[in-house]
Amino acid sequence: MVATVKPQYINVFRRWTALVVPGLLTVVTSLTLVSCTPQNQKSEAPSGTASNVAETKPSGIKTKVLRMGYQQAGDLIRVTKVLEKRLEPLGVKVEWAQFAQGPQLMEAMNVGKIDLGSVGETPPIFAQAAGAQIVYVVGSQRTANSGKGSAIAVPPDSPIKTLKDIKGQKVVFQKASASHYFILRALEDVGLKYSDIKVLSIPNVEASSAFLEGKIPVWVTGDPHLARAEKLGKARILRTSEGLDSPGGYYIGGRQFAIDNPELLRIVIEEIDKIQRWAEAHPKETVKLIAPYQKLPPDVMDLVISRRSYGLRAISPDLIQEQQRVADYFYKNGLLPKPVNIRESLLTPEQYAAITPATISQK
Repeated sequence: MVATVKPQYINVFRRWTALVVPGLLTVVTSLTLVSCTPQNQKSEAPSGTASNVAETKPSGIKTKVLRMGYQQAGDLIRVTKVLEKRLEPLGVKVEWAQFAQGPQLMEAMNVGKIDLGSVGETPPIFAQAAGAQIVYVVGSQRTANSGKGSAIAVPPDSPIKTLKDIKGQKVVFQKASASHYFILRALEDVGLKYSDIKVLSIPNVEASSAFLEGKIPVWVTGDPHLARAEKLGKARILRTSEGLDSPGGYYIGGRQFAIDNPELLRIVIEEIDKIQRWAEAHPKETVKLIAPYQKLPPDVMDLVISRRSYGLRAISPDLIQEQQRVADYFYKNGLLPKPVNIRESLLTPEQYAAITPATISQK
């Protein structure tokens, strides 16, 4: 099936970002890129990632449809269909919607269009500040690859040689995305302030072509857009986000959906972690699975997969403390209208115990 994004949701998103970030003028020509798995493309899940035994629908599943949001770089779960194979015997269908970046995905959740989705550390903070009823479901593992797929880049012949040289330059990234925290921290590390750059908020999907044409002086972006620019010889990296003090990404859910469907979330978390760990051990096979959907050259996909991080991390007091530090940092820099208390977007310890499989890392 194919969902249609109505014009009013684009307006809702613009009003939302304007509320959260005073003076924010987000340049977005489309809120989402929404699609369902193509009927003429099939991708078998690797052996052992789905249950072959018919199950009775547990009491902890109240919905008949799981509406999943994803971004271009995160469709491994969709193309392998591991959720469909596990949930259809339980009477639950899976619908997929693609979004340009995390802020658009969070706004769709805020207006009730999706139930669950994966984003970086920043979008849920801005969503919560805008009053979205969301909860942190599970975190992403930080690995040796964390940060390798995100960078501050310039064209190869740019006169900008170091990060400090971006002072006074136009810098393009999507506000309220993970790139927002990245650029803030990177500027601080070289003694610059946010006010020292001229920010243009443009989603990666729109900025990519302009950067490749040399029309963007400084771009804060991530894979697969970054990998494509690198392989085309169009990007020189000033800094990656390796070593950045970010807690990493999360799967975020609608609050009521999470409360009503604990058993469903436990199954989903289990399957996502399982297929991610399979992908980590089988990079070549993973490239073959994703490449037909990404429509990118094999060398670009190889680079993307080689620097991905895999595995999930349970929501814990330590993780929430890390996320709170990020929220406080945005407020300190004047990018949030009020402090954000991350604990207000948490489930209870008992609810987390019900949705978190024993196989998920507690660290």
